[in-house]
Amino acid sequence: MTTEVGLHITLNTPYEKAIEKVTAALKTEGFGVLTEIDVKATFKEKLGADFRRYVILGACNPPFAFEAFKAELNIGLLLPCNVVVYETEPGHSHVGILNPLLMSNVVEDESLQTVATEAREKLDRVIAALQE
Repeated sequence: MTTEVGLHITLNTPYEKAIEKVTAALKTEGFGVLTEIDVKATFKEKLGADFRRYVILGACNPPFAFEAFKAELNIGLLLPCNVVVYETEPGHSHVGILNPLLMSNVVEDESLQTVATEAREKLDRVIAALQE
């Protein structure tokens, strides 16, 4: 069984504004951002290398995470749900959200499939909200 890795959308929105929009859309669907990794700053600091503006947001919906952990204790290896925002060119950004259905490819558990399906529906609504 193969599942697409992520949900994607390109926005005619500046990078900083795109991060704000994504964070707000996630919040509307019950997801909080637990971690934020500034990839550009990290590469600059650790490697002295330049890179485009790129952030990885670790998003979590606590009720879904709780159910997932009850189904499979090692699910923490796949959480939180990564969301990336990066600048494609000035004034334009790309958003990618990890497809939670990938968990069902890794762990075969009916209750986990239910959680992943519900999470996917919410994340589809996040993508739809970003199109508005």
